[in-house]
Amino acid sequence: MQVTDDQLREKCGVFGIFGHNEATILTALGLHALQHRGQEACGIASFDGEFYSERHLGLVGDNFASKELPERLPGFAAIGHNRYSTQGKTVRRNIQPIYADLASGGIAMAHNGNITNSRSIREKLIQEGAIFQTTMDTEVVIQLLARSSQKRMTDRFIDAVSQIQGGFALVALTTKKLIGARDPTGLRPLVIGKLGDAFVLASETCALDSIHADFIREVRPGEVVVISDSGLESFKVFGENKVRPCVFEYVYFSRPDSVIQGRSVYEVRRKMGHELAKETNIEADIVVPVPDSGVPAALGYAEKSDLPYQMGIIRNHYVGRTFIQPTQAGRKSSVSRKHSPNHSVLNGKRVILIDDSIVRGNTSERIVEMVRGAGAKEVHFLSASPPIKFPDFYGIDMPTKEELLASFRSHEEMTKFLKADSLQFLSLDGLYRAIEGEGRNPDNPHFADHCFTGDYPTNLIDHDNAKSSKDFQLSFLHEDY
Repeated sequence: MQVTDDQLREKCGVFGIFGHNEATILTALGLHALQHRGQEACGIASFDGEFYSERHLGLVGDNFASKELPERLPGFAAIGHNRYSTQGKTVRRNIQPIYADLASGGIAMAHNGNITNSRSIREKLIQEGAIFQTTMDTEVVIQLLARSSQKRMTDRFIDAVSQIQGGFALVALTTKKLIGARDPTGLRPLVIGKLGDAFVLASETCALDSIHADFIREVRPGEVVVISDSGLESFKVFGENKVRPCVFEYVYFSRPDSVIQGRSVYEVRRKMGHELAKETNIEADIVVPVPDSGVPAALGYAEKSDLPYQMGIIRNHYVGRTFIQPTQAGRKSSVSRKHSPNHSVLNGKRVILIDDSIVRGNTSERIVEMVRGAGAKEVHFLSASPPIKFPDFYGIDMPTKEELLASFRSHEEMTKFLKADSLQFLSLDGLYRAIEGEGRNPDNPHFADHCFTGDYPTNLIDHDNAKSSKDFQLSFLHEDY
């Protein structure tokens, strides 16, 4: 299990296409568009009468950019995966898609999210004699498929998915079908597109745009879609559930040019800046984003406050994201390589710094120090989301409350820790207004906002079965699961 620095990290991005003679090339392009969702490893599985698969550590462009790709991975159908590990270390055996030969045929599978009862299922299966080849919760689904009493692969898949809980988006490729599934709460995203006669599944609409596919609709929460030569079939696997998609898709995870629930992610983030400006009253000279995640909110803040928007921090785009570094020392050194102060903009100014969120606060503290060192007269740090006080168990790499700055420090202590002249967070109602136009209804919240509120949208089977939250985290650290 990796520890993160000062940004939230989601598990992965998934992509699938069925019925196109350039399926592998299009999958590589789709994964490239989803690279922001995972940069540790990538993989593609294709089918052309038999299965082909490649899985690599590193970026999509470094592994799947050659002209020989269609020869290496031929097929009319393919699925792909970008990985950022939250369960299982990033070693080659944990790179997806994973493949298995079952009694009803071969299947490749890729997964985004966390299955919150995977440990309980895994332990039961091991006691029954199951042999696991990886430490990923994704393999639990494969094992359930293998043990299903159903005959048809679609029925086996539905049988397996109906037994798991948590936040997940799954894509699977069989000898005749492309299958997609989304958790009943809608925590993890999955969309359907079409390119000519070919159907596409992807984590975000930006992946559809990258291959010029048309957006059809989102996979509905609790839905399994089965794509074959006959077209698309839909199955409602779960009963009625309260739909609460993850609010952090709007705050940070999704690419700004993606669309979620008919809403532009960029426009929502810009409105988050508007709401932040309404809630604060700071005497300042300039508004500066922490690039790139703070840019839309900072633009919105500048618009609403009539303050100049300035690029006071320059990002080096040729340095990997901070959270990808495998050690804390690596992350620390990459902060200074990743961000540089624009001295001519900052010197002598009262600066409002805006970022999307604050997790641990380590990177934020170093950025405040960097801006002040460039001559800023005052530094006011603003977060375009509320204080993060509670851990996540649905695919965000943020497993312990003790690691969160806002969970154990007062507002004054956080301000002192960041070495800022002031610190402000967007209110929860302000976040909801930016997304929906009105504040949060505490009796009927429309999003999974548990990191702010502690209001978890599902049961946490594995966590609740552990003796304590600390024991749960230690088991992950020691057992690599």
